[in-house]
Amino acid sequence: MNKENPMRQVQVEKVTVNMGVGQTGDAMKKAQTIIEMITNGKAVQTKCKIKQPKWEIRPGLPIGLKVVLRGEKAGDFLKRAFEAKESRLNKRSFDMQGNFGFGVHEYIDLPGIKYDPTLGIRGFDVLVTLTRPGYRVKKRKIKRKKLGKTHLLNKSEAVEFVQKQFGVEIE
Repeated sequence: MNKENPMRQVQVEKVTVNMGVGQTGDAMKKAQTIIEMITNGKAVQTKCKIKQPKWEIRPGLPIGLKVVLRGEKAGDFLKRAFEAKESRLNKRSFDMQGNFGFGVHEYIDLPGIKYDPTLGIRGFDVLVTLTRPGYRVKKRKIKRKKLGKTHLLNKSEAVEFVQKQFGVEIE
């Protein structure tokens, strides 16, 4: 395959930053402050879909937060998140479609973020969706089509992209 073909280039579609809180009220407000501070985006509450009496959760109860970043903001945040992970990822973090995710144990590990004693310490997950130009064909509403097998991303191409683009060491 020709590597110079612009339709074969891998790109970051979106970065989803997710923080599970597990309860409502004050803890949710503190977590929302943290996630909005580290991403410079607006947080959206995620709601429970199942009933777990042991954990005291029920459907419709807000138990987490997420922020979706796209474009330049996504790339900038991803560089900072890789610095928090010391530019290392496990190969098992990648799925067969080329997407990957990792967790950061403490938000203060991000460069440029200061500890606030009123907020406490919280971790978060970073989930990255990679695509190629033309992926819109499988998601559009009118004349939706399947992508060819050669155009789909795989794990090895995603690993190669992350190594070249962000300088991350894959173990």
